[in-house]
Amino acid sequence: MISIFSQLTTHNLQLFFGALVFSWLLFFSSCKKEELIFPIEPAITLVSATPTTVQQFNESIEIFIDYEDGDGDLGFEEADSNALSIHDSRLDNPDYYYVPPQAPLDAVIAISGTLHVTIPNVFLLGNGANETTIFTIKIKDRAGHWSNEIVTPAITITQ
Repeated sequence: MISIFSQLTTHNLQLFFGALVFSWLLFFSSCKKEELIFPIEPAITLVSATPTTVQQFNESIEIFIDYEDGDGDLGFEEADSNALSIHDSRLDNPDYYYVPPQAPLDAVIAISGTLHVTIPNVFLLGNGANETTIFTIKIKDRAGHWSNEIVTPAITITQ
């Protein structure tokens, strides 16, 4: 009778320790660092740019841009930090605009959303009755990573 009891106890201990080891393996394998949903560099896509014909000084261009950022560091706390680059093809250099933080500053999370950009009161640069331009847009995150560039459709500016 004593030998049967000791065999059952040994068998139960083996089952217990086997279950314990399995539980530890399961727990620690689930504690892996999560893989990023998106790359840490921001990525943007053009949703829309309207209207495609505007009268100078009277109409604004509305641009909607979808963004994704794998670590959530898109946008700046300081209002003088310009992260959005918009280059009018009629000009040599782009203009830069402020983008507020799109996630809490201390969060490291994947984010996505839509930015609404208004380019107010566009005007003709030359003496003609109309001009056509495109806008090339990109955005920079707090780590200094630039996104891909997107380009609007041709936009005609009239008198």
